[in-house]
Order: sequence, then structure tokens, then C-alpha cells
Amino acid sequence: MELCSLSVFVKVITVMVISLAMGLVLDVRDASDMFIGVAYPELWRKAGLAGAPARAAACILAGVCLLALGWLYRLIFAPLELLRTADEVGYIAEDGRSRAQAANEVRRRRKTGELPPVYPNGWYRVLDSHMLDRGDVKNVTLLGEQVAVFRGLDGKAYVVDAYCPHLGANLAVGGRVVGGCIECPFHGWQFRGEDGKCVRIPYADKVPEFAKVRCWPSCEVNGMVLVWFHCDGVEPSWRVPEQKEITRGEWVYRGRTEHFINAHIEEIPENAADIAHLAHLHTPGIVSGVDLRYTNSKTWEFVRHDWKVEWNPEPDPNKHCSQMLVKHALTVFGRRWPLLDLDVVARQVGPGIVFLLFDHNFLGRGVIMHCVTPVEPLLQCVSHTIFYQSSIPPLVPKFILRAECIQFERDVMIWNNKTYISRPMLVKEDSAIQRHRRWFSQFYSENSPRLRYQHDTMDW
Repeated sequence: MELCSLSVFVKVITVMVISLAMGLVLDVRDASDMFIGVAYPELWRKAGLAGAPARAAACILAGVCLLALGWLYRLIFAPLELLRTADEVGYIAEDGRSRAQAANEVRRRRKTGELPPVYPNGWYRVLDSHMLDRGDVKNVTLLGEQVAVFRGLDGKAYVVDAYCPHLGANLAVGGRVVGGCIECPFHGWQFRGEDGKCVRIPYADKVPEFAKVRCWPSCEVNGMVLVWFHCDGVEPSWRVPEQKEITRGEWVYRGRTEHFINAHIEEIPENAADIAHLAHLHTPGIVSGVDLRYTNSKTWEFVRHDWKVEWNPEPDPNKHCSQMLVKHALTVFGRRWPLLDLDVVARQVGPGIVFLLFDHNFLGRGVIMHCVTPVEPLLQCVSHTIFYQSSIPPLVPKFILRAECIQFERDVMIWNNKTYISRPMLVKEDSAIQRHRRWFSQFYSENSPRLRYQHDTMDW
């Protein structure tokens, strides 16, 4: 609490100093005015900028200073938020084509392969808690469905099907929160968030018992609203663990990234077991960027990342979890910098949530919540939300998140352009990949939905 108060105090003082400085600059009325004891307006007189020109120059200077100070304030204090569109990363636009055109062409021509079911059973992130205030309603697409996410006036978050069972209006588009219910914008039917039951129809004497909207099992933990999906409607068989430091406010929100990836969901967590790809794809320094055509450029080869990784599933009662232990070292001109050595524990919980836990003597402690949520069968929304020690300057976790984003976008370029191979050609050093596939198969059941498509042909 004391650290939080100190942070707020520093921000208030910063704003006051900026406001005072701008006020003094804008208060120049005449070239004979004195500014903090320094007669720089006299210089304006010699330059012919006295009177109205001086005020105009002061306004321009104030504007430039405000922009610069605003940028500096965001750099130091504001959370880092990088939200990528579906065609912004991972595609090569050549021959005058736009990225969107290149992305559409890749999606249309790519072989999908023999795919596993597209929606594994488990918990998935819907959105971050801070994005949903009391009385807010959000429209979200996940698992091929439209849902309405709203926070009741009691502060609890609810997730229901977006379409009203009456005549199909979207509850999240114009709907409003009434107590713990959501009201349809079309006819005013009110549905209770906790069970989806309709509790009021403005023009009807009685509400039918069968009048209800589907209510998704949900919870709110670690600063996220989550929903449970099971193809057979089975109730949750495990829970997402609470990160106590987030709940107690010791670790605070420092930013998030968001990417949309055109791949099967299993491709993304499988990277944890693909140990060999780290040495090839992620060894070049982050300064060499994300375009795989240039990451191995000799210009930046003096900066290298070294990785040692081990992946293993956890035993009962946590068989739905696995762990990747990562040891990272940075070398510059062949010299290792021990101060930047970093050990990370990546604990995957179910098919769609990973805790990336950092613990460093100098850089502090924190977690990146890596979440994969299927939007459609071959479109995944991947978010990385970082919570870090409040006593550590925000620049540190923001740099970590930015560096992680660069490494992740290299993977995105692979995922967006690859095909899924159900029977891959592996060598003995790839054994962890096969073990990961066996572990991940527990999230599929007999009725898990599969991708169904018609291959169009042209008969001449």
C-alpha cells in the first residue's frame, strides 16, 4: 500500500511540475517579463518576437513541450499495450500487395493437414478484468460463438450467449445492465447473469419458465475473466490457480500484447516442447527484429541469446498442467552478461493458459499471463498480460514484455504460414514433441468439434 501511495505521489508531483512550467511559459505578456529570474524574453525582443509573436512562439513551444512530456510520461508510467491485427504480423507482402492481400492469399492456399479437434475442453480467457467496469457490456467472439460479457452492479462478471432467444437481437450491442441482469435492447427482456433465466418481460403478465439464455460457466482470477468450455457440457473438473501476489496487489498491471494467429490451437503450446527451434529461431538478438528473412543478418550477430530448456508434464492430481523450465543467457560480442541471466518457469494450465514466472535478484519478480483463446477453428487470439512488482520501475517489465513480443512474433511468422502435420518426421531429440501431443490429447473427447469444410472444385 505504501509503495502504491508513493507511486501516486510521484505521478501527482510530475503533473504539477509540468502544469507549473506550462503556466509560466504561457504567462509571457510582454518582452520585459521575467521567467524564473532569467530574462529570456529580452532575447525575443532582440529577435523581433516581442508582443503577439512572442505569445504565439510561447504557445508553439508549450505545445511541443507538452507533446514531449506526454510521451515521456507514457514511457515511464503508462502500461505498454501492443494490439496487433490479424494481418499485421507474420506475412510477407511482395509484388505491390498489401499485408491483408498477402494474408488472405496464404489462408486460401495453405493446406490445413489432418487436424485434431479445434476446440479443446478447458478454461479460456475472455478479456482482462480492467477492461470491464461496473455496468459495462462487451461483445466477444470465442470458440466460434458470440457472447455478451457484462459486469453487474454488484461487481461480478457474467458471460452469456450474445443472441436473445426471443428474436435474436445481440444483447451486447445496445444492451444495458440492470442490477445483475442484462436487458435486451430490442424488447427489454431481462436475463439474469448467474443462470441466464429471464426475470422480466415488460409487456407480458408472466415470464415463461423456458425463457432463458445460455449462461457460460465463468470465473474471475488473476485479473482476467475466464470461461469454461466442454463439448459435452461437463462442469469444470479443475480450476485455474490464483496468483496470490496479483490478488494482494503486490504485482501490478504493466501492460499487454495481443495477436491473432491463423493456426490450430495445439500448434502454439507445442512450442514449449519443441526445444530445438529455440536455438535456431530465437538465438538472434531481439535487435534483429521479427522478419525471418533478416533475423540472421551479420549486422546484429554480435548479440545472441542462449537457451537451455526442459519440458515435462505434471503428475496427478495436476495432470492437466505441464512445466517448461527455461534458462536464458545473453552474450554480446561473445561475452556473457551474468546480470541478465534469467530463469523462467512456464507452467501451462489446461489448453489455453500459461503462467510465465520471472524471479531475478536485480530485475525483480513478476508473471506474464500467456492466454490462447480460439476465435474460430483456425484463428487464435493470443494475449500476454504482465503483472510485476510495484516497487520495480515500470520500464523494466515493459522492456521484458516488449522483448517477449519480438521473440513471439518470430513464431507468429512460422505459425501463420505452416501446415499441421499429424505424423511428423521426428528424430530422437524431438521426443518431447510426441510426449506433448499425448499430454495435450487429454483435452479432447469423443464429441470435440472438428473442422468441416468442402473442397470446391471446378468441373470443365
